[in-house]
Amino acid sequence: MILVAITGSIGMGKSTTALLFAEAGIPVFDADQTVHALYAKDGAAVELIRAWLPEVIQDGAVDRKRLAAHLSNNKADFATLEKLVHPLVAEQRAAWTKQKQQDGAEMVLYDIPLLFEGGGEALIDLVVLVSASADVQRKRVLARPEMTTAKFEQILSRQMPDSEKREKADYLILTEQGIEDARLQVAAVLRHIRQGLIRKKPDNPKMVPGV
Repeated sequence: MILVAITGSIGMGKSTTALLFAEAGIPVFDADQTVHALYAKDGAAVELIRAWLPEVIQDGAVDRKRLAAHLSNNKADFATLEKLVHPLVAEQRAAWTKQKQQDGAEMVLYDIPLLFEGGGEALIDLVVLVSASADVQRKRVLARPEMTTAKFEQILSRQMPDSEKREKADYLILTEQGIEDARLQVAAVLRHIRQGLIRKKPDNPKMVPGV
């Protein structure tokens, strides 16, 4: 079974592109959704975070807005949060992967926003990076409700520059031309993987032939 990860900085279109892989029949493990479940009432992360930051617990769940506000003023605490939550995510990912292998899946996709930042690529066979120009990225992000330039810059400061991610990735999917174009690129990536024609840096800037 081939282990593929999809990643990308904020506003690049990663989540939508992951849905296109799912649409093509590839099982997808969503790290963000897993964290949401861990933060929900009776989630496995709630008591761990309560012991550390009781003020961010509301009605038996982690209040994500309160947690985000705390982290914006205490950036060093990101590391503490990751130490608490990442092992729980890894445990669920391992169980999910085992089940998919038993189900006979040829390939699975892990949707992991901070893959490179956390060194997670070491456990992956192939990495798909979703990207767009900096201008498109900024416009998309600043169009989100409650998003500000300051918040955007803070998020970017915690993410590896897109140019560095491009150097590390095996495949690049560009999302500036819309969802139908992205769907064609996803199909090409899957075809390329299945044919076993894996190249680290082909001449094609989109990193797959025929796209």
